[in-house]
Amino acid sequence: MTVFAARIVNALVAVGACAVVLAGCAVAGDAPQASPTPADLSGVRPLGDGFLGSDPSPSPEATVSPRAGSWDGVVPPEGYRVVLITAGDDAQATTVAAAVRGWAKTGSVDLEVLHAAHDDEVEDRIDAAVADRPDLVIGAGDEVVDVFTLITPQHLAQRFLMIGVELPEPTENVSSVIWPGAAYRGSGVGTSGDIDPASFTPQRADEAVRAGVAGVLHGLGGIVLSLPE
Repeated sequence: MTVFAARIVNALVAVGACAVVLAGCAVAGDAPQASPTPADLSGVRPLGDGFLGSDPSPSPEATVSPRAGSWDGVVPPEGYRVVLITAGDDAQATTVAAAVRGWAKTGSVDLEVLHAAHDDEVEDRIDAAVADRPDLVIGAGDEVVDVFTLITPQHLAQRFLMIGVELPEPTENVSSVIWPGAAYRGSGVGTSGDIDPASFTPQRADEAVRAGVAGVLHGLGGIVLSLPE
């Protein structure tokens, strides 16, 4: 096991222990941070019927299947600040990154894109993003999952959104959007989920970004949105 993989395993153990003792606590050794609060919903349209599937109050770490189009019309308020962190040049990462850029251009979104070449740089990019206190940090690409798994529980006041991947033990500040062929869960998990690069189409990635952001805008965290086929 590599040093970084060991850190992932230790972080998952710490997060699991926290969940038993106190929901939402930080990783051992760090001072607890305030839980994130929902984004300002002034002027933001409500979610459509069926966004949370059949359960209007999903439990933490639940996977829900939103009805197609139930996120339509939900857009961020003007000046919404987003940082996209991406790693790798594979189809998964590049397609999601392009979808985020396209989404940002259609609205009043202030987008900053940070690319990383390896795990240490992903960690550096997360630290830099959190220090800037954006409204949302988006992770794109299979290669960011392990580091986001380790770092996101340490920043509970920051909202994170994973597109086309998911974290094995998401804390309440992390949302994920997956679909068939896009459910990678990291190298530190026995069953990492399926990966089908062909499933990462521009349309699917665009839907995932819009659905995920809609959920974040309405204060939904710690859950996984599984888009219908």
